[in-house]
Amino acid sequence: MRDFHLPGRSAVFATNGMCATSHPLAAQAAIGILQRGGNAADAAIAGAVLLGVAEPQMTGLGGDCFALISEPGKDVVALNGSGRAVAQASAAELREQGLDKMPLYDAHAVTIPGAVDGFCTLSERWGKLGLADSLAPAIHYMEHGVPVAPRVAFDWQNSASILQGSARRDFLINGQVPQVGEVFALPKQADLLRRIASQGRKGFYEGEVVDDMLASLNKLGGHHSAEDFAATACTIGDPVSGFYKDKELLEHPPNGQGIIAHLMLNILSHFDLASMDPQGADRVHIEAEAAKLAYDARDRFLADPDHMAKLDHLLSAKTAADLASLIDPNRAMANANRQSEAVHKDTIYITVVDRDHMAVSLIYSIFHGFGSGIASEKFGILFQNRGAGFSLQAGHPNELQGGKRPMHTIIPAMLRDKGRVIMPFGVMGGQYQPNGHARLVSNMLDYGMDAQTALDMPRSFATEGKLQVERGYDDQVRAELAAKGHDIEIPETALGGGQAIFIHENGVLEGASDPRKDGCALGY
Repeated sequence: MRDFHLPGRSAVFATNGMCATSHPLAAQAAIGILQRGGNAADAAIAGAVLLGVAEPQMTGLGGDCFALISEPGKDVVALNGSGRAVAQASAAELREQGLDKMPLYDAHAVTIPGAVDGFCTLSERWGKLGLADSLAPAIHYMEHGVPVAPRVAFDWQNSASILQGSARRDFLINGQVPQVGEVFALPKQADLLRRIASQGRKGFYEGEVVDDMLASLNKLGGHHSAEDFAATACTIGDPVSGFYKDKELLEHPPNGQGIIAHLMLNILSHFDLASMDPQGADRVHIEAEAAKLAYDARDRFLADPDHMAKLDHLLSAKTAADLASLIDPNRAMANANRQSEAVHKDTIYITVVDRDHMAVSLIYSIFHGFGSGIASEKFGILFQNRGAGFSLQAGHPNELQGGKRPMHTIIPAMLRDKGRVIMPFGVMGGQYQPNGHARLVSNMLDYGMDAQTALDMPRSFATEGKLQVERGYDDQVRAELAAKGHDIEIPETALGGGQAIFIHENGVLEGASDPRKDGCALGY
């Protein structure tokens, strides 16, 4: 239980349904769908699509989605709504242009958006009300607008410079970055959503909408075709399972990076974290070293599962043990990829649980803030830059290739106890996400924290040669970490933002929402 003398947030408790997400209007929309007889799938779609106007820098119809779906008495299902590289994509072409890594804000970085097909499949296969009912709240807010929230305004200011062409007209207000409290609308997308509501996936992947997307992308040098859009289809499979302590963690399989959360936790299991101060330098150091090694493995091996041969290696107990043996408790490693040679030969999240305890854990993103910065002219579809997740290294399993899915950062997750799903959750934050999952699970299972406390805790992240340490840590901790050899940096933006719903044995739902975002948990 939190100390009520200190600033903080209480968890939300309810019995009939719960939604936790990063904007209150999206949570409210999801609860409204549940109250009208919809289930968790219907509600998750409603909240997620609305976030495209409430948090347009994070997500939108030009992006991708992943989901885990749990129905009582059935196996958990993984839905992969990520798009593929266009058929004519070529790493060799880009290398010939002098590039050694994928461009970020370029038509070549735009993979085919997969989220709409994912939402249509989620509605058709698991929903009760139908797509039109799920999209109604988003259509209203796209048309009439949403007041800009504080975290959204902060992110908007940081990312607006990448907007180009018609995207500047649609995602700025009179050429200026919106301020807190200004009302922002996307009326073009309200029209688009009406088409999807009446026509399903055809309303997005065929006809006038595809013509609009093709004209915008090919004008900028893209090789996109109508056939690329028409061929878009999500895939359905099984989650990747692993245990930490006595709880089972379910992650979305590759091409998402959920398997790296498993690898991190498997490495951390070789250290007695529970004996360390949860906010102390020793715990931060061990986690940072584990992250360096796990992310090095990600960058070597993670790819479209049809092109990936090292899944078993990443899940192997021996791999984790060998990597853990490289960690010096007192000294930061300078070069994780050299150390591990012998061993290895911006996003939204929503979770909903309904009265029947169907649970949906869904994440939906355009990757970087405002994605590629490119929007279609007529319908204002802001395109993701997920192609930036590809490698241009010849022969790499994640090398850019036509029809291939890139390595993805977004990962929904669930915890399960003795076969019962007890907590759908997610931690946003681009590259941080596997580290965020490991931190949340460790906070709860090593230190006995409830979900809200576990999300509130300060965070750290080893990335690009720096150890980012949030301001929530004491200066003494930063000094101790520097003495261990870490190059300390206080990040401008807080690390990630998470949501979770804990399902108690008596049926009570406990919702937790990260204060780093504008959102909340709501129940009824």
